[in-house]
Amino acid sequence: MSTIDGEIKVYFCHPYSSWERGSNQRHNGLFRRFVPKGTSIDVFTQSDISEISDWSNNLPRKILNYSTPEELFEEEMDTIYSTKSVQVDIAI
Repeated sequence: MSTIDGEIKVYFCHPYSSWERGSNQRHNGLFRRFVPKGTSIDVFTQSDISEISDWSNNLPRKILNYSTPEELFEEEMDTIYSTKSVQVDIAI
């Protein structure tokens, strides 16, 4: 997704065209290690889901130059917070 002149461009994939959704399919495959296809997610506790999420977010990815999504998220948040200006009004 990219922005140009304040507009957001969105790409829609065609149904039954998995080759158009490579990253999505990759993540589905990772998810299926823990939750086999056809299994209801209702049988998993919040703790189970959090564990799967943490594992996934801390897995290095080739597409991210072998960084983890968690690392890149934290870097982006650090960038956002470091560029934010803070104004403090002090009443005397």
